[in-house]
Amino acid sequence: MGASYSRDLAPRPAEIARTLQDRRTPVSPAETDADGRRRTSAPARQSLRALLDRMRSPRPPRLWFEIMLVALVYWTYSIIRNAVPEQESQALKNADRIWSFQESLGLAFERSLNHAVEGVTWLVVSMNYYYGTLHYVVTLGVLVWLYRRQPGRYAAVRLALAVTTCFALVGYYSFPLAPPRLMEGMDFVDTVRVHETLGSMSSGNLANVSNQYAAMPSMHVGWSVWAGITIAVLAKPLWVKVLGGLYPVLTLIVIMATANHFWMDAVGGVVCLAFGFAVSYAWYGTSAYRLPQKLASP
Repeated sequence: MGASYSRDLAPRPAEIARTLQDRRTPVSPAETDADGRRRTSAPARQSLRALLDRMRSPRPPRLWFEIMLVALVYWTYSIIRNAVPEQESQALKNADRIWSFQESLGLAFERSLNHAVEGVTWLVVSMNYYYGTLHYVVTLGVLVWLYRRQPGRYAAVRLALAVTTCFALVGYYSFPLAPPRLMEGMDFVDTVRVHETLGSMSSGNLANVSNQYAAMPSMHVGWSVWAGITIAVLAKPLWVKVLGGLYPVLTLIVIMATANHFWMDAVGGVVCLAFGFAVSYAWYGTSAYRLPQKLASP
């Protein structure tokens, strides 16, 4: 029995050969951790890194994909935004809180601005159409311009806009807010209803197809600041840069004058935009505007 037991414990020739081979095969420091144990194989890490590098590298945008992506993001955003429960009671309470906070700062000027423009018909009507159209026209126009003239930067700048838009949904869910025109006893003028013009999707005859209590954050401001920065940084003519800088300022005035938003909603829009640019920076490793304008030929 002793001899048999010894033979069972004795290493076999194949095991001896594998042991010697393992000892002869050098292990690079990169493949071991602090305790000398093997890490994940270097080729696997290199393959993963190469895949991430390819995904992060700016590539020529494809028209069909971009149209589909923009449509999908906006459709999803609209569906979710309008699916948020319309918590009227809570939304009105939050509006009162916002107004009280602004009053404590001495910056509750939306009502005065609203009443001032209401006395100038051509101005308030123009603002209604501005609110109802430029929000889409300018944003899409900047996207098309980037696609055609700045293909190397297009994906990174578009990513910032997409993340900004999706992140805004957090605000709509967590902080339902009534716009000033729906506040009770505050004497705000709903300029779209009074003048029967195009304007807010949540006002007038379109109120039943859009969530009226999704005012925080303001994507009118979030998108306009995105467009304004992009134009001011990347456009070459000085007058175009100036228009880019003025666009978000005018948008801020319009959203308050038409009683669709508080200025605090604009702050929320800028916060969402900052998050969008941060995600874009983290993904591409640099500012979207520092990427090359043109893509290198393959």
